[in-house]
Amino acid sequence: MRMLVVGAGSTGGYFGGRLAQAGRDITFLVRPTRAAQLAERGLQILSPHGDFTLRPQLVAADRIAGSYDAILLTVKAFSLESALADMAPAVGQETMILPVLNGMRHVDILADRFGKRTVVGCACKIVGAVDEQGRIVQHNLLHDIAYGEMSGEVSPRIERLDHFMRDAGFDARLSPAIEREMWEKWILLAGLGGINCLMRGTIGDVAQAPRGTEFALAVLDEIVAVVREVGVPPNPEFGAVARALLTAAGSSLTSSMYRDLQKGVRIEADQIIGDLVERARSAGIETPLLGAIYAHLCVYQRRLLS
Repeated sequence: MRMLVVGAGSTGGYFGGRLAQAGRDITFLVRPTRAAQLAERGLQILSPHGDFTLRPQLVAADRIAGSYDAILLTVKAFSLESALADMAPAVGQETMILPVLNGMRHVDILADRFGKRTVVGCACKIVGAVDEQGRIVQHNLLHDIAYGEMSGEVSPRIERLDHFMRDAGFDARLSPAIEREMWEKWILLAGLGGINCLMRGTIGDVAQAPRGTEFALAVLDEIVAVVREVGVPPNPEFGAVARALLTAAGSSLTSSMYRDLQKGVRIEADQIIGDLVERARSAGIETPLLGAIYAHLCVYQRRLLS
């Protein structure tokens, strides 16, 4: 199996790097600036599981010759359209696209562009960043990636993909309920990001504030109410875990969207919060807290882009 990894940031670089280190056939599609950096210094990963550097196979968009068996799509949601144009020559009739973007809007965009069958459900959990030297720094032990057919079918192609992904230095698993897992991830991202960004603090900071816990739970309940109506409802066990995670006293937990906001860079407000608000409006569901969070983030975005 040949895999094209679109993007070599903290997610694509980490999982693609681990796969390449394990001997899989991995090629990275990256922008010229990142390509020059990787060509000069190699792909460097600093991880609690062990540091390593490798010389990755790289390809430019205009140099793609033929389709790949699988494409791991790891760009930020606001870079999706340009990434689709770049990777289009790599998509064949049998190509599987594994997107690990935030939210769910990208699933529809990919299906419209390349056909519903090309899209394989995928969700990952990893906390990392690219430092000033271009190195990928993993911040804790978590490095989980799940994948599966959106229908839940255990198809021959998904079994081949599972064989390709396993035993590569991270936790890989074939999920029979990947669509539900993707919605659950969105719930958690929207809840965490919304709480952090509106309150400008960690989960522990909010929990310590007067009525902070009530606020956090109200945001979560509002999100879950929307997902129950327009998506795939979460498991009860997930709900209990999410409530505990988003109200934990003393927790330093923050979302990547909040960390990007603190850096003064572009954020995925439209995909993580705005799309939920729009889906809720279409279903006739009131979302006063999500609406306030989204308006708050839009003020930031417009100032940033002005």
